[in-house]
Amino acid sequence: MPVKHPAMRLRITVLITLLCALAITAQAKDYIITDFGVSTDSTIIQSEAIQAVIDRAEAEGGGRIVIPKGTFLTGALFFKPGTSLHIEEGATIKAIDDIAYYPLIPSRMEGRSIYYHAAVINAYYVDNFSITGKGIVNGNAAKFWDEFWALRAERRKIGKSCTNLEVRRPRLVFLWGCDNLTISGVQLRNSAFWTTHLYQCENVLIENVTLFAPTKPVKAPSSDAIDLDVCRNVVVRGCYIDCNDDAVCIKGGKGVYANVSAENGLVENVLVENCHFGPNCHGTVTLGSECVHARNITLRNCTVDTHTTILRLKMRPDTYQIYEKITISGVKGVTGSVIEMKPWKQFFDLEGSDLKPFGQVSDILIENVEAEVDYVGTIAGNPEDTVKNFVMRDMKLTTSNKDAGFVCKYPNVIVENVTLNGTLVKNPAR
Repeated sequence: MPVKHPAMRLRITVLITLLCALAITAQAKDYIITDFGVSTDSTIIQSEAIQAVIDRAEAEGGGRIVIPKGTFLTGALFFKPGTSLHIEEGATIKAIDDIAYYPLIPSRMEGRSIYYHAAVINAYYVDNFSITGKGIVNGNAAKFWDEFWALRAERRKIGKSCTNLEVRRPRLVFLWGCDNLTISGVQLRNSAFWTTHLYQCENVLIENVTLFAPTKPVKAPSSDAIDLDVCRNVVVRGCYIDCNDDAVCIKGGKGVYANVSAENGLVENVLVENCHFGPNCHGTVTLGSECVHARNITLRNCTVDTHTTILRLKMRPDTYQIYEKITISGVKGVTGSVIEMKPWKQFFDLEGSDLKPFGQVSDILIENVEAEVDYVGTIAGNPEDTVKNFVMRDMKLTTSNKDAGFVCKYPNVIVENVTLNGTLVKNPAR
């Protein structure tokens, strides 16, 4: 029998939650932006005025930047050490839909450290940073979405592709190197690009947050809800997630040499619990197209209302990948499939080397799933990928798809007490 995941993992995730809660420190002062010259006129661009309040708070020893009721139009904002952000109920930070207001700065995109446009909300090495309140950060991104799809349509006419970076557009939130981080209560909506991107952050709590990007009337391209990029000790709890791409995406680097580059690395100790995933999602938990090593990733007690997959393992044949100790447990609802492990060859590039990267997948447990599905799933990576200690058990699945089935090319994958419309599912490779 495969090795079960140790109970210690549960204790660790509970401890992470407590540490994150204790890390929320009282700020020295509230800086209500309208008390410092920021106008309540929602048509005026307020980037400089709001930034001046942030800079003043830092200079005076730190404080909480408070966005009161109303709509405030802004480009990129940069939070400084000792500051945090609180958005009151009825308050909206509305992003300007002009890329000129988002400067090119050192950043991180698609598994590479590059210069890229700032997000709407930015914090670099701001420990104990928080975004709280019941207000909204609105990406106001319809213009960017239209530009993206127009370029893609033009390229398709001449048989070429369009990459994500070719239409310059800002993320909604980008936080780099922020330890003891909290995002709580807010609504993060309509991002032009990824919604929340965390890079090299530790001890993170994302709680009771709504993350949304539409598919109608225009799809919000690549609007990943939560991208965890070289992060440790993360709890995502009680959130509603419905963005037009991956919901919780585990990143960390891509490419032939990504596993030995200091800018890349491990994502570990991630707990996603008591969340609801909506119909726009492309994957519930995705170990992504840019991931070199993921360990101790748990999704539990969640509801799905999607036609995507619950666990997606993207296997890049140009990147050494390790996916280990992944648990999916207690999921109910409607989903496309339970598991999808397939080759991912988008922008395949061996960078001129003669190396042959492969993936290692181990200690995977998917259990206690009760869902309506389109099909059970697929477990079939690249030829050199390895799989061990992979268990699917105790699932009650139903389907109206007469062609629903299960594809698995690894005979050592164990399937126990999994039924589809009352009939036991077997591993076809055994």
